[in-house]
Amino acid sequence: MAIATLTARATLHPLVLPVRADAADAGEFHELARVRNAVYRELTGRDEQDLSPAELLPLLRSRTERTTYVWTIRQEGEVVGRTVVDVPHDPGSRVVIATIELLPRVWGQGIGTAVLPHVEAIARDHGRSVIQNWTEQQASDGPRIEAPTGFGSVPRDHVARFLQNNGFGLEQVYRVSHLALSERVDTHVDALLTEARLAASDYRVVHWTSPTPAERIDDYAWLKSRMSTDAPSAGLDTDEEKWDARRVTEMEERVDQMGKTLLVVAAEHIQTGRLSAFTELGIGSDHSATTHQNDTLVLKEHRGHRLGMLLKCEALRLWRDLMPESTLVITYNAEENRPMLSINEAIGFSPIAYEGAWKKELT
Repeated sequence: MAIATLTARATLHPLVLPVRADAADAGEFHELARVRNAVYRELTGRDEQDLSPAELLPLLRSRTERTTYVWTIRQEGEVVGRTVVDVPHDPGSRVVIATIELLPRVWGQGIGTAVLPHVEAIARDHGRSVIQNWTEQQASDGPRIEAPTGFGSVPRDHVARFLQNNGFGLEQVYRVSHLALSERVDTHVDALLTEARLAASDYRVVHWTSPTPAERIDDYAWLKSRMSTDAPSAGLDTDEEKWDARRVTEMEERVDQMGKTLLVVAAEHIQTGRLSAFTELGIGSDHSATTHQNDTLVLKEHRGHRLGMLLKCEALRLWRDLMPESTLVITYNAEENRPMLSINEAIGFSPIAYEGAWKKELT
């Protein structure tokens, strides 16, 4: 793909990723990483989404299950934004997942609107008819857009107006929640854990940091695959992801390349010996930074035994020993996922922001 003119002052540049983040030709990639972090900080007012170039690079590489396209957006030679399009390879997929991020100081100049046809061209080239996007928005007291699920809303701000004006509809709202870790929280979590263990007497808790033990990897892969089908997805197009031991291993290799630590805590059904639920906590190379609560799932046939509470509390206890410098945990949950939100609220998570999931059908 060639450099494309967007406006009189802005251009779109396809980015060839460097072999390594510290390679001699990685200058433009470093600029992309810097601008990415600046956009997130300006949108959210927080820094827990920051990624160093070394952490970001493995996330942007194409992989077996998806092809990724990356562009920088320049205005008079300066990087002012980026565009990323992921094309999943799941059988029957209609979807691409797209991000257009611009520094707020260049909003309103028609740059994002000019980028969108290039995103749509990628979708059509791959036979896809749906573009989906997830964007967190700043808090606002102005007009709001209600999710069609009936759960949650987002402000009708510049971001929302841009998406709506370009044919996107809001499908789902995610709650962003924080938990500040402390001795008081530890005591509270211990009490919740005691209650959950009584309700989950048919299960035992197992845990590991990557790599996943060989005897657990097939069950872990199955649980990861169910995240794409069993978690609430509203009106979004959700592909059924295929996870196997190879994909788990490749994921863990990326985690290692990023310098991250990933803790997996799972429930084993004692009668069958199979894993029935899991949760993940992760952090980058800065162990004093915010911890991310990643995937959490209880298989449908094992719900009703307080496994979600059991695993989240066990994970927090283990994490305090593993990463004592990290004092804050962040998590994202669909607003209609009341069972998981109830667990988070009982533990002490409190909402700090909301993220919209948007969808555009191509004609």
